[in-house]
Amino acid sequence: MHDYIYLYRATILEIKNWITRLVLLSGFVALLPISLNASETYRQLNLFGDVFERVKSEYVDDVSDKKLIEAAINGMLTSLDPHSSFLDKKSFREMQVQTKGEFGGIGIEVTMENGLVKVVSPIDDTPGSRAGLEPGDLITHLDGISILGLSLRQAVGKMRGPVDEEIILSIRRKNVDPFKVKIKRAIIKIRSVRFEAIDDIGYIRITTFNQQTTPGLKKAISQLRKEIGSSLSGFILDLRNNPGGLLNQAISVSDIFLNHGEIVSTRGRDPNNTARVHAKPGDLTDGSKLIVLINTGSASASEIVAGALQDHRRAIILGTQSFGKGSVQTIVPLSNDVAMRLTTARYYTPSGKSIQKTGISPDIVVNAAKIEKNERSKQRREADLRGALENIDEKKRKNKQHKSKDVRPTAKERASTDYQLARAVDLLRGLSLLKKRIVN
Repeated sequence: MHDYIYLYRATILEIKNWITRLVLLSGFVALLPISLNASETYRQLNLFGDVFERVKSEYVDDVSDKKLIEAAINGMLTSLDPHSSFLDKKSFREMQVQTKGEFGGIGIEVTMENGLVKVVSPIDDTPGSRAGLEPGDLITHLDGISILGLSLRQAVGKMRGPVDEEIILSIRRKNVDPFKVKIKRAIIKIRSVRFEAIDDIGYIRITTFNQQTTPGLKKAISQLRKEIGSSLSGFILDLRNNPGGLLNQAISVSDIFLNHGEIVSTRGRDPNNTARVHAKPGDLTDGSKLIVLINTGSASASEIVAGALQDHRRAIILGTQSFGKGSVQTIVPLSNDVAMRLTTARYYTPSGKSIQKTGISPDIVVNAAKIEKNERSKQRREADLRGALENIDEKKRKNKQHKSKDVRPTAKERASTDYQLARAVDLLRGLSLLKKRIVN
């Protein structure tokens, strides 16, 4: 029953004896501290074994050895700092999905509504889109089993699965009788980068830093420059509520906007062992004006990007103080498809500043607020007059928007209520206008 503990005790005892014999060869003076240190380790492992055996024999419910040992390992790691932890098989798989940015699924973005899964938007060119799923559809059953009682995470987990395996969705759609759809899963890539034009401004939002982020950002810049053309005033990079992700992606995202200079440095236990990463020549935006939006939810990799661009004066940082996570975690795979997440270094911005527990201070502080129109000052306009002629272009735009598969408000629409985004748009346009007047 207690093979794990006996094995640990035997191993430590062998190590202790080996160390003692080795030190004896070097002389008695060195024996005392090393022997005491080994004895203390052995005593603590004895204590662990005693607690383990007592729990196994006297706890109110039967507990497996595996559960106790994994909990003990997790307790050891979480006691170090908030970001070190043990990853069991399920957690390790989920972490791999998030960092890789792709999984087997049907390709829909969803939310929860009244206990059912609601389709926000089908992702283009995925099984969900090809099956005809529409925004607003309610998914009531998966393979004949009701969704009621499941959390959103549990429901999403059931919709994911092996590629080419089929799943049956029961759909409830407004003004249509309930129906079922059989969908074959495929590889779905997590879209970590979204972008669109706000008139003459390129708006780019990064929601997380996974393996799809850098290619997604390059695509965004290329398409926005092509769409807006020579009237491009600059870019807004929205990192608000971005919890971070892969360090190498934060570095490559920063490199996209920089021509030279240090991006980040990391320092582990040995202060002399410092790793520095520098930008490669070539700014993909050709030095276009750049505003980075951050808030308290911008953490880790987001702060690396904001810090690098701020220190090099490449961007104006606008918003509120960031989260303040200035540590680097390494994923160490262990046996049996489990792993541990271990904090192995602190990172520093190019100016040598650690943002641990302090965060990135924005250049311009803009608190989150909702813009509301003052209805009392509303004046009558042409559109309010009875029988006024229709604006053909506006009618076409509304029809196009109505037919769109994505029910999210556009960035331009959000800028009318999102105070931080609105300020970023105004600032960028002001800088562009100022530059034109100075040139002329």
